[in-house]
Amino acid sequence: MNHTSLPSVTDPAAADEHIGHAYTSDKDAYLRRLKRVEGQVRGIARMVEEDKYCIDILTQVAAVNKALHAVSVGLLEDHIQHCVVGAAKESELSGDPRIVQDKVKEASDAIGRLLR
Repeated sequence: MNHTSLPSVTDPAAADEHIGHAYTSDKDAYLRRLKRVEGQVRGIARMVEEDKYCIDILTQVAAVNKALHAVSVGLLEDHIQHCVVGAAKESELSGDPRIVQDKVKEASDAIGRLLR
């Protein structure tokens, strides 16, 4: 499953209607994905306990990393579409460019953490 299969907010007007965080409307999809990842991690632990072949374990670790990456990218997209776009609107209305600059910095910092 790639990040495009996770639902995201694509309509900025709809994003404004969300209460809470940008991912709120897609929380069930994120939780399903994370529960699947949790099961995969338990499976990897079981493979280690059962002395399975190293390459098979590494293959499963790669699958978990890919799944977590998909969740991360989806959350980042939601953050940009909801929070950054909202901050840009707020910044424009208030005349305070720091509002959007702070959200862009926050997103950039999150991207940096994901790339480490």
